[in-house]
Amino acid sequence: MEPDRDMSLAATVDAPPGWRSRIPARNMLRWETGLAVVVVAIGVLGVTTSSEFLTGTNLFNLGLQSGEIAIMALPMALIIISGEIDLSVASIMGMASAVLGYLFGKGWPMPAVFVVVLLVGILAGAINGLLVTRVGLPSLAVTIGTLGLYRGVANIILGPNTISNFPTAYTNIGVNGVFGTNLSFSAAIFIVLAVIFGVVLHFTPAGRSIYAMGASPEAATFAGIRVKRIKTLLYITSGVICSLAGVLLTFRLSTAVNTNGLGLELDVVAVVLLGGVSIFGGKGTIAGVVLGVLAFAGISNALLLTNFNQEAASIPVGILLLISVFVPNMAQLTRRLRDAIARRSRSAPSAPAIGAGHD
Repeated sequence: MEPDRDMSLAATVDAPPGWRSRIPARNMLRWETGLAVVVVAIGVLGVTTSSEFLTGTNLFNLGLQSGEIAIMALPMALIIISGEIDLSVASIMGMASAVLGYLFGKGWPMPAVFVVVLLVGILAGAINGLLVTRVGLPSLAVTIGTLGLYRGVANIILGPNTISNFPTAYTNIGVNGVFGTNLSFSAAIFIVLAVIFGVVLHFTPAGRSIYAMGASPEAATFAGIRVKRIKTLLYITSGVICSLAGVLLTFRLSTAVNTNGLGLELDVVAVVLLGGVSIFGGKGTIAGVVLGVLAFAGISNALLLTNFNQEAASIPVGILLLISVFVPNMAQLTRRLRDAIARRSRSAPSAPAIGAGHD
């Protein structure tokens, strides 16, 4: 691909948004700026409602409980920016957990188990990617199908069995912080991965290509971007990261069961869209995703501390999901509605003038 063609295409995309803007007024109006204010407001509200909110123990638990969701949100963000979606992330996590428990229960050494779990993630992601890019099926339909497929594989592997005799050296990941701090292992891994994903998305040609694909796949293809290859690699990356999240979840719970990670795909999507990533593709930042994680984790933790009915915990998630889809895209939706009304007005037959046709 010629560099000048790549740059000209990237310039038509609203990306890398925010990182190069030198207009303070524009930055102040960015979704990430408003989300940062929301995060601060959530912190103030949490402190007001519970004195435990900002304690070291609670901050550790906050990072621990949301760590796997945050980790899976990073590849999901790139996939959505590219114009696709992956609803099988939690099922890949559950399948990885089931494979981990099954192989360890059969006496496999843990390093060998990790290799197999990694290969499972690669295979699951490759299946998703190839069905979307090579077969040409819509990613929504494909990943809804593999959501059930991978969850079914987890059920077959473990059945009703529960594996919980993992070595203490591994299960300590769920109860100890990194180097004795209040930072959980999953939160630390998320921070490292967020830096890596941020650099790739915002400062490399691959990142510009991802934005371009989301803005217009056809234009990206004509510009020489290998759309199918990049999207397949994004799905494989998602599979590997979700497998890692499955390992972390298993060790945090000290248990491998076939229901691990059940239903978490909605939380992952909610976090990404709350972070300002457009469901239509082509827009979003890793900084926004990080802020989305903080907002989501803060809200969930505050509700937990205030004894909110956990059976209704999906209500705030659903509200956040609707807000994060509607508000960032309100201008685009309004423009589409206005264009539709204009087209209808032009196509409507004009009424004859009064008295026309009479002498």
